[in-house]
Amino acid sequence: MKIDSVCVFCGSNIGNDPQFSSSAQDLGHRLAESGIRLVFGGGHIGLMGVVADAVLEKDGDVTGVIPASLEERELAHPGVKEMHIVESMHIRKALMAELSDAFVALPGGLGTFEELCEIMTWAQLGIHQKPIIILNVNEYYSSLLNLIDHAIEKEFMSQKHRELFHVAESVDDLMQILKNRIQPDT
Repeated sequence: MKIDSVCVFCGSNIGNDPQFSSSAQDLGHRLAESGIRLVFGGGHIGLMGVVADAVLEKDGDVTGVIPASLEERELAHPGVKEMHIVESMHIRKALMAELSDAFVALPGGLGTFEELCEIMTWAQLGIHQKPIIILNVNEYYSSLLNLIDHAIEKEFMSQKHRELFHVAESVDDLMQILKNRIQPDT
């Protein structure tokens, strides 16, 4: 499967570690340089804005998907030409999934956690077989990964579900995972 587009889930804040923003910027640059379209939540703030700005800086393709309620609060990224305005968060997530060949989670809060868990659940249920990559910047997701391992140990999850996603410790690792998933079209 050729990876033409990657959905990035990430925070509407930048967090308190400069590595979060620099990783988001690096990812955006690398996606653009690789000819991979960014699909994201459409906002101009936080890590969402950082990753979108980085793709745009390198003349890459960006598709935003934002609910009308957030667009009305002037949170939509003004530099993104392909912006889908949708009615709800549910429609937003479904459209982002439909438009994407892979998913990446950068640091974020409850919304990012929810998007990541939902896309992993959809993989568990067989709704999609697209790659899911957690970018564990400075061990941001280590506690979540420990919780998943705990759920496996307590038999609320199967070990095979742990294999539904990859963990990258750097943008280089992440890009290598994407590269390894690219297969020639048959």
